[in-house]
Amino acid sequence: MTVRGFAPLTGIRMDPGYFHFDERSEFDASLVADVLRGRRFGVIFRDVIPVATQKELCARFWASPALKRRTGEPSYYVGAYHWNKPIGTYLAETAEVADDVMDVLDVADSPWYLFRDELASELAGLGATLRLAEMDGAQACPALIRAWNKEGAYSLEPHEDEAQCRDPRQAGFEVQRVPDFEVCAVNMCVEHEEGGRLVLWNIRPDDDSRRRLGIEHTGFSYPAELLDGIEEFRVDVRPGDVYIFNGRHVHAVDATSGNRTAVSFLMGFADARTVVTWT
Repeated sequence: MTVRGFAPLTGIRMDPGYFHFDERSEFDASLVADVLRGRRFGVIFRDVIPVATQKELCARFWASPALKRRTGEPSYYVGAYHWNKPIGTYLAETAEVADDVMDVLDVADSPWYLFRDELASELAGLGATLRLAEMDGAQACPALIRAWNKEGAYSLEPHEDEAQCRDPRQAGFEVQRVPDFEVCAVNMCVEHEEGGRLVLWNIRPDDDSRRRLGIEHTGFSYPAELLDGIEEFRVDVRPGDVYIFNGRHVHAVDATSGNRTAVSFLMGFADARTVVTWT
């Protein structure tokens, strides 16, 4: 059976025992390490960002001189995307905006610092380190702070995060080694009104599916009709929540009312002893 001229999605579907989200009321870096190592699909830490921190981070974001409107998308952001561009462009954009990103993140009880400090300590016990991804001495962007407010069934269309790590225009960037392990997405919610649930499907598309859809090096986007019949679940997200999950699975954000603002980055093992992050 085909949908609108496309063959059904093919790829890996995980055991139901793996495909679920754990929920905790306190941050636990060991669970994050489990996601990185492919032992757990995802986990959400509820209400771990203090309200005062949320407000200050949002205020700095909206007042930042580096705030931009993303071309072709109803979203505002501070930071740099590596997605769908030459590596030289991404690293140059990062160099221009990195200080502005850190100005937004450098608040009391910053979730960005807490997450990285505790995860670094956990990884050290496993003989691994955590750092920004690098290439020729240049570093990836520390984080992307963004607000989505798109109307429609999905405020962020179904996509996955593995394909973008294989863009040939980024040859030599060490994130291209991460798909040998797991590609993980991290989000820290600091502003949220209504809707905007995280939607996840139990499929990791293969290259054949990507080629058929013409998204071999972007992973964006998958027609919703092709996801019909594939196991899915939806996670309510609230201000103060921090969550991480395996971004190799197709995922999306459903209809949102108002801004859904979060601090985000991707991460994964580049080798057995090094976890890198990028945006």
